[in-house]
Amino acid sequence: MANAKELAGRRARRTRLKIRRRVKDRPRLSVFRSGKHIYAQVIDDREGKTCAAASTVEKDLRSKLATGASKEAAAEIGKLIAERAIAAGVSTVVFDRGAYRFHGRIKALADAAREGGLSF
Repeated sequence: MANAKELAGRRARRTRLKIRRRVKDRPRLSVFRSGKHIYAQVIDDREGKTCAAASTVEKDLRSKLATGASKEAAAEIGKLIAERAIAAGVSTVVFDRGAYRFHGRIKALADAAREGGLSF
């Protein structure tokens, strides 16, 4: 019997495999959420480099947000990652939700990134 960590790993691999099959020329917007924070990064898999990154751990965001584990915090990260990605020359990405459902904080981040100018 697989434990929860193994099952989450399987879901994440399955999501990334679908992304790689369908879209090979676009960078991916990868999202990780923990109980206290949310992290996002735009990764160019062809070069193996991170183009832009944002998280609620950053000092300037900590003072602005009450907690890093809310939809409001996720929306702020979505706006910030869109701004940084566009500054790095990336305007079109593919969304990598990993093992998470497209719901709650993940959806809030994606919607804010779209409003910020990223298309996916």
